Amino acid sequence: MFFYLFKYLDQLNVPGAGVFEYISFRAASTVITSLIISLIIGKGIIRLLQKKQIGEVVRDLGLEGQYKKEGTPTMGGIIILSSIIIPVLLFADLKNIYVILMLVTTVWLGLIGFLDDYIKIFKKNKAGLAGKFKIFGQVVLGVIVGVTLYFSDQVYIVKKVPAAKAGVISTIEKSGGEDVRKNKNYVYRKQKSTLTTIPFFKNNEFDYAYLVSFIGKNRDKWAWLVFVLVVIFIVTAVSNGANLSDGLDGLATGSSAIMGTTLGILAYLSGNVIYADYLNIMYLPNTGELVIYASAFLGATVGFLWYNSYPAQVFMGDTGSLSLGGIIAVFAIIIRKELLIPILCGIFLVESISVIMQVSWFKYTKRKYGEGRRIFRMAPIHHHYQLKGYPEPKIVTRFWIVGIMLAVLTIVTLKIR
Repeated sequence: MFFYLFKYLDQLNVPGAGVFEYISFRAASTVITSLIISLIIGKGIIRLLQKKQIGEVVRDLGLEGQYKKEGTPTMGGIIILSSIIIPVLLFADLKNIYVILMLVTTVWLGLIGFLDDYIKIFKKNKAGLAGKFKIFGQVVLGVIVGVTLYFSDQVYIVKKVPAAKAGVISTIEKSGGEDVRKNKNYVYRKQKSTLTTIPFFKNNEFDYAYLVSFIGKNRDKWAWLVFVLVVIFIVTAVSNGANLSDGLDGLATGSSAIMGTTLGILAYLSGNVIYADYLNIMYLPNTGELVIYASAFLGATVGFLWYNSYPAQVFMGDTGSLSLGGIIAVFAIIIRKELLIPILCGIFLVESISVIMQVSWFKYTKRKYGEGRRIFRMAPIHHHYQLKGYPEPKIVTRFWIVGIMLAVLTIVTLKIR
């Protein structure tokens, strides 16, 4: 809203109105606004949840101090979602297709998580929303995101092509109705593509069309199907990974803040032709606007951490955890860094793998020996460390430290090839 207001004022030559054209200014305004909103509405929402007796129901897991959390308000994800959506509506370019997709992701997964929490709390059904419905909702979102990114005219990459190969003589010319800018020995040219970034390779680009090479010359026509399937898998996996990580006070919130900040940096680099050229990464026009969303995400998660840090005054519930994971997944896909997710989201990945290993091994040994055996004392793995006697704040802090190290490694992969 402010973006368009100040753009109009700038056209009227109002002094200072042009500052809203700068992403850096709007990003700073967004993170401050998001932080203030989360701090202000957080207290009110916590009181409302307490008044409505919307509290956490604790299962007996044999963990030290778990019953102290009984009755702690949940569904606090509403605080996070509100603190993201409001600043984005105020400061972002709402005509930007990437911003639209991120808002759709936030609202869609927020509604799924809210429904799950509602069933658990108000319907007294501890199982919540059936898993198949959650998966269905995540699949639908994956289809929407994948199809939009592939078919929308607003989504494209700009490739650097040798001028001689492109047959360019003049400094600026028209090619296929598009501007082609010459810069010494090469030109920049728009193109639709299923390329993405793959870490640690010299030519750090991978084309999903390679996966259907067996089709032959028509592989590019069917590459979108592979891309959509990959999007569905990533959205579902990361969303559920964040959900599994939400077991200790501040763990999922702090980890998500680290990941969101990293993605914001990558979006800024990818959306800036100078930095993209220097780092030799794909230039993705208009993705710089996602820095505004990443700023809102950072402010919302840090603001929520004010109330969610140990001992937590509120839990985010599935309303928050499903949304956080989905937001991170879709953001990474948009800026074509989804293959960096195993590194960046290493915390979520390990949490998910620990559960898969535990369940699989238990079922296998029960079938073979008649008695199920465990790899970890409890899964997800953060509970394993709890049962080993580590205090909850120490576990969370160490996970954050690991998350920061993984975030740094993620950024470094842009140059390590």
